[in-house]
Amino acid sequence: MSNSYGWIREILLAAGMILVLYSSLVLMTGSSPPMVVVESQSMMMDENSRIGSIDPGDIILVTDSDKRDVITYAEAVEPGSRFEGYSTHGMPGDVIIYKKNGGNDTPVIHRAILFVSANETTKIQTDGTCLEGELDEQLIASDGSIGACILTWDVEGTSISNVSSINMNLTGYSCISHGYLVIQNWIPEHEGYLTSGDNPKTNGCTVDQLIATGSSGSGPHYFGLRDEFGNPVTAVRSDWVSGIAGPEIPWFGIVKLAASSNSSEVTSDAWTNLFLAVAILLGSVMVIEKTMSYLISSSPEFNHSTQESEKNRNQEYSNEEE
Repeated sequence: MSNSYGWIREILLAAGMILVLYSSLVLMTGSSPPMVVVESQSMMMDENSRIGSIDPGDIILVTDSDKRDVITYAEAVEPGSRFEGYSTHGMPGDVIIYKKNGGNDTPVIHRAILFVSANETTKIQTDGTCLEGELDEQLIASDGSIGACILTWDVEGTSISNVSSINMNLTGYSCISHGYLVIQNWIPEHEGYLTSGDNPKTNGCTVDQLIATGSSGSGPHYFGLRDEFGNPVTAVRSDWVSGIAGPEIPWFGIVKLAASSNSSEVTSDAWTNLFLAVAILLGSVMVIEKTMSYLISSSPEFNHSTQESEKNRNQEYSNEEE
């Protein structure tokens, strides 16, 4: 009976420690759940997984976007910007987690390339349309009313301001087939982020809002990423962003992907790294346990306690014989 109670006590203790850890992460990140498992290769920078980039099976801690501002790639590479040189997960700028067009599809974890905001606006007509500019029904106008027609745009954190369309040459953002990322004659549908995966082969210059690159033609990739209803993903509104990618725990999310339809996304070297990491972790625990046991048993206090215990047992034995 005592053994069964011991097991129950150990289980409750383990559950309590997990609850404390989870609660601590929620308080630290401001996000619930405080972590996500990466399910695709869209953020991989190499053919093999590596620490520092976002790979399938990585666990990413997520910081609530309300806790701090998102720093975009454009802000991080702008000369003289206060964010110049800022980088996360192997490239300039933050990586965000967002819902495609604010829907309920699986969230996307991609890098925020730039943020476009309204500069000059006019009021919406009584019939709910715009004589000129882009209708943004959620934009708060200067008079406090909701909804406005956007005539000109700013790219936050850069020198681009009060333009009717966005044109940028991001020469530092390299692409295998295009050279570097070019934003050409982009008129956004509303304020929001331009986003892309870091994988230079499958994403890179193929930004989620591909029409921003001035691409013409047709086909499934013409508009870039699509939502659950097949609609092209537009500029990511701030309220569609559920979090900012923080530190990574590499490979340990592979266990979840192994039982899902995305198991093929995990590279073979990631499995090897996971097994090595588990072996090193278990080996380290065994070494620490052995070392602690040796240090305790070799201490004078332990020897004295052992001798006292032996002496007491002998005394008790003698008393029983009398």
